[in-house]
Amino acid sequence: MAGQKTLVGKIHPDVLAFTAGKDVILDGALVEADCIGSAAHVRMLSKLKLEKPLFSETECDAVIGELVAIMRRARAGRFPIRPDDQDVHLAVERALSSKLGDAGKRVHTARSRNDQVALDLRLYAKEQLFGMIEEAAGLARLLLTLGQRHARVPMVGRTHLQPAMPSSVGVWASAHAESLLDDVEVLLGAYAQNDRSPLGSAAGYGVPLAIDRALTSRLLGFERPIHNVMYASMARGKCESVVLAAASQVMLSLSRLAEDMILFMMPEFGYFRLSPEYCTGSSIMPQKQNPDVFELVRARTAKVLACTNTIAGILKGLPGGYQRDLQETKEPFLEGVGVTRDALRAVALVMGHVEVDAPALKRGFNPGVFATDRALELVASGVPFRDAYNEVKAGLDQLGDVDPVVAIAAKVHEGAPAGLDFSGLKKRASDGIRFVRTRRKRYYSALSKLLGVPYPELGK
Repeated sequence: MAGQKTLVGKIHPDVLAFTAGKDVILDGALVEADCIGSAAHVRMLSKLKLEKPLFSETECDAVIGELVAIMRRARAGRFPIRPDDQDVHLAVERALSSKLGDAGKRVHTARSRNDQVALDLRLYAKEQLFGMIEEAAGLARLLLTLGQRHARVPMVGRTHLQPAMPSSVGVWASAHAESLLDDVEVLLGAYAQNDRSPLGSAAGYGVPLAIDRALTSRLLGFERPIHNVMYASMARGKCESVVLAAASQVMLSLSRLAEDMILFMMPEFGYFRLSPEYCTGSSIMPQKQNPDVFELVRARTAKVLACTNTIAGILKGLPGGYQRDLQETKEPFLEGVGVTRDALRAVALVMGHVEVDAPALKRGFNPGVFATDRALELVASGVPFRDAYNEVKAGLDQLGDVDPVVAIAAKVHEGAPAGLDFSGLKKRASDGIRFVRTRRKRYYSALSKLLGVPYPELGK
């Protein structure tokens, strides 16, 4: 069977289909990033001091203008990636060459698909990290508002799911919020790792032209280039793994919140309620209102963890330099990031409409919940703790009713029911959102200058 013609030679159709894999579909998410990276690369090439310039100023502007046109077509669903393109990179090059002739054919000078795809994924990840940080911080702030509104509503604190000690809705809600705020810090670390440009490393060993990698990094709004060209190639996959590891922490926080909500919405507890529009019904049981959002968050947490482990599993046995195995990291990366962002938005939507049933929460208390508090009262009067513990343990049936409102009001130390710093926690959430807004503005400003049109609007 004759080979199928591509920009990089004739390839047997079956080999082409196998090696291209899902890239012709997955790369639809990377068209914009690929065009942005190409714009920076061409601008840099136009500055090279060569005997015959690669691009005149007019040609450079024409290429960038056509890249913007491709981005607009992609947004409108009118830029298909064909099987003979293999991937987004050759699809964009084909479109440029078809429109601009030799100028389009020169775009790939001093570049490999290795550094192209590594760059595309980092540009894509930057946008996704902006979203994840903002959404995780926003959900934390929503939980803090819920907790502060019900800060003095008693809620049984549980260990092993058994009643343990007096607590409050404020402690419960802000605990889940603080977990997300820690995740924001992990996401910020992933952002710093991702904010380095691999462009110009080519196949991983540099090129014999005096390209300016610092210039392309600045044009693209990165903090700096990845210094070593071989590592720039090797960092593909590793960077995605770091981002997904951070996303996994977010999903773990969401999953534990989801599990609490599933339990505490059960009629046997009745602590929290949702209106029917935020639940789903049954096809056979008319009365059912199911917490499906929370159940799916639990399940999809496993999916994101699996995506993270898939990438790590691919990387663990690779030698230095580029290997085609890295192509298989793209799908789990795109999937894991997408699932995380979907989950953040869905949980925020539902948690924004939670109703707290204070009487039901109070009914969850029994005298035994106050046993530890009673033991510490004895300690305060001079009884050694272990003696107080044993005395209370021997007389559990003698514990009288205690007002849980009074019990939680007595816990005034840092982080306890009457010692929660909601303003400090909200500041952490606001700091995360402010970081995104500042960096996003700077990034979009750099891209607007590069493309010659307002970004992300693209002049529309």
